[in-house]
Amino acid sequence: MNRIDRVTAILIHLQSKKVVRAQEIADRFDISLRTVYRDVKTLEEAGIPIIGEAGVGYSIMEGYRLPPIMFTRQEAAALLTAEKLAAKYTDDATASQYNAAMYKIKAVLRSPEKDVIEDLNSRIEVIRYPYFGGIENGDIGENVLQRILKSISEKEVLTLTYIAGRNGVTTKRDIEPLGICFAAGYWHLIAWCRLRDNYRDFRTDRILELVETGRKFSATHPSLREYLDDVAQKEDLETVRLEFRKEALPHMREEKYLYGFVEETDKGDFKEMTFLLNDHESISRWLLMFGNWVRIIAPVELKEKMQILVNNLHNYYK
Repeated sequence: MNRIDRVTAILIHLQSKKVVRAQEIADRFDISLRTVYRDVKTLEEAGIPIIGEAGVGYSIMEGYRLPPIMFTRQEAAALLTAEKLAAKYTDDATASQYNAAMYKIKAVLRSPEKDVIEDLNSRIEVIRYPYFGGIENGDIGENVLQRILKSISEKEVLTLTYIAGRNGVTTKRDIEPLGICFAAGYWHLIAWCRLRDNYRDFRTDRILELVETGRKFSATHPSLREYLDDVAQKEDLETVRLEFRKEALPHMREEKYLYGFVEETDKGDFKEMTFLLNDHESISRWLLMFGNWVRIIAPVELKEKMQILVNNLHNYYK
């Protein structure tokens, strides 16, 4: 990225938030703090009313607005792809709001970019497999994510009727919503549960009823990112590295996400995959189906677990 493009991007970044730290800009553009200070000074000299406060960050004076931005083809295509995903993996209300925003984005595109987007629209499809959840909410309404997000922003207590995944027991509980995330094929509501007096993870497809109480809560909760990082530390997740032959890949599909899949590397006839999990039981039984199409790189304990399972299976059928 050349300096003119970077300075422009920094200005857009500054307008996207109330306060932006210099380190945040440095991390995003992979530049030094000294370069950040120099680029911000360039913006100030160009007449942009930037307010800088030591130890806090930069902000743009209230009332200043950048004229409409022209998106590049790549940016517009990325937004179009996100729109397709939103239509399949969010609720109807969120998908509708995103669709409305896309009309505004398309309105500021130049004619060549509009033509590209029109052509791409029919060439991008997102298919949701039945077991790869998204939003399936039965009687609680089509705009569950929007209702949850509204309650998060207004610090409103929600009452849930919820089916627990492990034992199938239905409970009713008041919660203080913290955030939502999409993981392992489902939307999850992370909240402080007043019934359990602790943080809990609620899969939205298991919520039978969601009631907005109108009652406010005053407790200060960590950000969603802080909570997830803390959970990962407490669960003491272990790294598992596996090598799959290419023949195994068509039989895998999205199931790998159920076992803590993180990343993969192409190695010719093999795909090396990394998983994060806290026990070997579930993944070892899943790996049985791949036979000699999979090789365990690490840890050794998982190899030993597989040997025991294979021997037990051999003795069972023998």
